[in-house]
Amino acid sequence: MKQPLFLVLLLLASGAWARIPATPVMTLYQFNGSLDVPYYDIDDFQRVGATSSAGSLSQGTSLIPCLVIRNGKPLTDNSGTPYVGFQIVVDSRTATPSSTEKFKEAVNQRKALKVDNHHCDDSVRYVIDVRRMYAMEKQPFFDPPASRGAGQSDGRPQGELDAIVRAFHNSPECEDANRELIGRRSALQRAWERFIQGHRAEWPSDALDRAKHLDYTMRTAIFEGHLDRGCNAYGSCERNIIALSVRNRGRGACLAGQGCSGEGDFLGVSSKVSQYNIWDEFLTQTSGLTSCFLRKDLNASARGDYYAKLQGMYEQNLSSVQRILFGDDQDLIEIFPGNSLAELKSVRHYYHAPAMGKCFPNYDRVEYIAGAVARRENDFALLANTRIRVDEKTDGGYRFRSFLLEAKDDRDEVEIVDRYPGFVIDERKIDLRARSSCPPYGIPRGCPFAEVGRYRTTPPWLNAGRPLELSCRIKDRGANCQGPGNLVTARVGGACDTQMRPVGGVR
Repeated sequence: MKQPLFLVLLLLASGAWARIPATPVMTLYQFNGSLDVPYYDIDDFQRVGATSSAGSLSQGTSLIPCLVIRNGKPLTDNSGTPYVGFQIVVDSRTATPSSTEKFKEAVNQRKALKVDNHHCDDSVRYVIDVRRMYAMEKQPFFDPPASRGAGQSDGRPQGELDAIVRAFHNSPECEDANRELIGRRSALQRAWERFIQGHRAEWPSDALDRAKHLDYTMRTAIFEGHLDRGCNAYGSCERNIIALSVRNRGRGACLAGQGCSGEGDFLGVSSKVSQYNIWDEFLTQTSGLTSCFLRKDLNASARGDYYAKLQGMYEQNLSSVQRILFGDDQDLIEIFPGNSLAELKSVRHYYHAPAMGKCFPNYDRVEYIAGAVARRENDFALLANTRIRVDEKTDGGYRFRSFLLEAKDDRDEVEIVDRYPGFVIDERKIDLRARSSCPPYGIPRGCPFAEVGRYRTTPPWLNAGRPLELSCRIKDRGANCQGPGNLVTARVGGACDTQMRPVGGVR
């Protein structure tokens, strides 16, 4: 709600403005970008801009940003984008398991803090491009230390390939791949190579190689799907469809742009960052994707329920995924009953609507702000990686309110709040242009809904193919993976599925 005019004038006269939220803990992140992010000496930046770096930080490093004030103004480039000072919370290059609690404590402290402005103190020497910083609350992820011989489950392998995968997860090589926070995708691949070299006398070479590809595909199927679905039928069928997309990209339609280096390269396909976003540098630091989640002792750890759930999803889909990757046409027909073989082999893409770009056609004058400065008299505030509702034009910019979003399972809930009373955002950062297409749930027109809970943007390839509904006969064990396993038919996709839509015929 806007302040009444007489109250605004009173506040101006008294200087008794309300305090504003402190800048949050922010994380260096650029999807599929370079590992290193440069920073700049303040004096050099004032003279020549962002031309010669003073050093770099790595993606995943968490920072507390602030505005460097010189000659009464914050440091920005010519477009008004602030280059901000920073205090390091967790350096991803040197992070250890104790960094997780340090990060969580800093996030909570900053949430509770109110300040007059976002100015840096005199100790700050360097600035960094605020557009590489995002207000992430995903904390660094480390497996707990191994408790050798204590509290171990007996794990019953489902065949030779499963036995190899489980041996890898319980190996020193897998443990080594996750000691550091950065570079985990390449570290996991090196770990598998070392493991294979050390176990050639125990298993045939082709079995070791297949197990490696199976492990990567299972990791992708589990984490690319919705973890909260656990072992319910829809979630399990979703994982089979993800594995099917990997199979089709690695067999018969091998394209270098989709990560395939040759027939059967499921590792390359399933871990191609541009195709399966979960393998991005930052996400591997926070998700457990590269972890050794089949370790025998993990159910006895503090996060035992989480690991038990991952293990349950792995075990539920293992047999189907092996048949999808290494079986024949009859296997595909049996795993996805009711679909033609031609349809099944055409699936290389799918659209996950909840994870796609958010848009808000029912709200006007909503702007996403990558980085901007707002001013109230002699106080400056940093706006970064946030949405605002733009209000009236005034001298030098616009008044605004925060556009707060909470993304729930079935809808986006919005609240518009004046958290920066009296501040005016730099007009150079506001364009108020009409936005592109933004359909309900990102699905085609004509689907019946009693009400619409969210809107999503759609990728350009989506309309190049045909949405398919795929069926799976699966033992539903519930979201917690503890159910008895009732055999049901799950159906995923079709034009009106608001969660996942497999698409056939897209290259």
